[in-house]
Amino acid sequence: MAAGSNRKEAPAEPFKRVLGLAVRAIAGDGEVQVSYGPGKPELDGKAVQLPEPSRVPSQREVAVIRGWADSLALTAACHDAKLHARLAPKAGPAKAVFEAVERARIEALGANRMPGMAANLTARIEDQYGHGRYAEITERADAPLEDALALIVRERLTGAAPPQTAKAMVDLWRSWIEDRAGRTLSRLENVADDQASFGRVLRDMLKTLDLSDELSEGEREEGDEEQEQQDGGEQQAQDQQDGQDAEDQASEDQRGEGEEGEPVDSAQDADTDQFDADDDSDETAEAREPWRPNVNVLDNPEAFGYKVFSRSHDEEIAAENLSTPDELERLRSFLDKELRHLQSIVGRLANKLQRKLMAQQNRAWDFDLEEGILDTARLTRVVIDPLHALSFKHERDATFRDTVVTLLLDNSGSMRGRPIMVAACCADILARTLERCGVKVEILGFTTKAWKGGQAREAWLAAGKPPNPGRLNDLRHIIYKSADAPWRRSKRSLALMMREGLLKENIDGEALAWAHRRLLVRPERRRILMMISDGAPVDDSTLSVNTGSYLEQHLRQVIEEIETRSPVELIAIGIGHDVTRYYRRAVTITDPAELAGAMTDKLVELFEETGAEVAPKRPAPAPRRKLH
Repeated sequence: MAAGSNRKEAPAEPFKRVLGLAVRAIAGDGEVQVSYGPGKPELDGKAVQLPEPSRVPSQREVAVIRGWADSLALTAACHDAKLHARLAPKAGPAKAVFEAVERARIEALGANRMPGMAANLTARIEDQYGHGRYAEITERADAPLEDALALIVRERLTGAAPPQTAKAMVDLWRSWIEDRAGRTLSRLENVADDQASFGRVLRDMLKTLDLSDELSEGEREEGDEEQEQQDGGEQQAQDQQDGQDAEDQASEDQRGEGEEGEPVDSAQDADTDQFDADDDSDETAEAREPWRPNVNVLDNPEAFGYKVFSRSHDEEIAAENLSTPDELERLRSFLDKELRHLQSIVGRLANKLQRKLMAQQNRAWDFDLEEGILDTARLTRVVIDPLHALSFKHERDATFRDTVVTLLLDNSGSMRGRPIMVAACCADILARTLERCGVKVEILGFTTKAWKGGQAREAWLAAGKPPNPGRLNDLRHIIYKSADAPWRRSKRSLALMMREGLLKENIDGEALAWAHRRLLVRPERRRILMMISDGAPVDDSTLSVNTGSYLEQHLRQVIEEIETRSPVELIAIGIGHDVTRYYRRAVTITDPAELAGAMTDKLVELFEETGAEVAPKRPAPAPRRKLH
């Protein structure tokens, strides 16, 4: 019995327990609580959230999670949040730089004292800058100053060079930073143990880097002797700095809310004054809010900074139209051979999902109906009394049957080989399983029509290379199986994923918006969208002429819109790629062989949710209000 219970425990569970003890020990606080889940790792008071490890985490994944644990534990032990709030700028690039360098200071304290911790922190940093786009940055405008400066400060404090993938980014800024703030960098090395002194020297550095305008508000707070003056006397401190006398201050006190007004404003007409007064009221602020949700990134991405140079060559196409029947038959034979190897594993998991769904049916019947299925249990009444009418019954539909699931598969070049083969097998078997349970399934794929730009890029070159063109590749969105098509009719199309040359680049944000639009027009009450990807969005032609985070920022906007305002339930599975930093409900796997288990577990988890948990996401109340 004991051995059986040990086998049931996930391999990652002992690691998670030990890591929680280590975090409390480093933080020096036994009340610190450690949890694991999707989203960005963070420290909130005495609560530490770390990434959820895979079922069988790799050594690299273990090192990265340890790095995050060490970083947040060191923050709890060596960082004064109140002092930081008093010293840090309030907003803008200056604040981003200040916070990034402060994290570098905190991590340097642990790295210099404990070699094992230094290795963990290095793994975390290498993972943070592991994306290839950092190595491809060629212009300073695309290189984040806060990241470059933090890595330079880390190098000064610990002697550890920046990761190879971030070296190009750091080199773009290094000479400029050292020429302007080389002496200040040296001063930072001597005060790393003292947060207050380090913060003041860092503020001096921000001035030398021409970030003093954004720092000015923080400087005024630093100059105050008492915290109460900082909280309530900012306007008074500014008046004193401007050299205004006590009489001016008294007149401003009498003006109250009108102290923002200047002589130029006083010459304006009464309508303008009334508008300014109304603009400060809470009621007007609330009145301005309702129109904002009418514009969202799904319908109007341009309003959120995402442009497309040309959509004329984009393609939404059924899989069978991309190949000949003979080729599809050959590819299907190849997929069937691979299915024989995975059938036992994936089939067992699919059967588990089917049992879960069937167990939830809880069949309910309506009896004594005039039509339907003959109720044989009541035939005795007819035998006793031949004049008694026959009784019929009707089975009520199970809630989960009114559901559609969309599998959105990354068809980028990095999925070539075993990952795409496993993804195709899992999609094939799960489509059959869900179909048997009465759940409709749609299988979609996304890629581009060309490498490094297609006809859209050619059009951009012909137009004279206008700046900031936006997306410069032609999309190819593939429909492998529509929701209403049975698996038997679509099984050959699913094998198209095995075709050489199909997989190119991936623009995740637009693909997610496309799959979401298809789900919104479905009649089913419950709609589930599962994204399967192995990396962040990458298109060389687009990223070479826009910012390095252009596609990733759009993806985050689309995800936030769907997760917070859409009736569609979104989940994601990352293959060797941490999707938990993008999606709220996500899991990361390190081996494609784990994909079937991850997909099954996530679907079981969703279907086990009660109707009450799903109901709030349905936007039904709006039309009812209109009827009233």
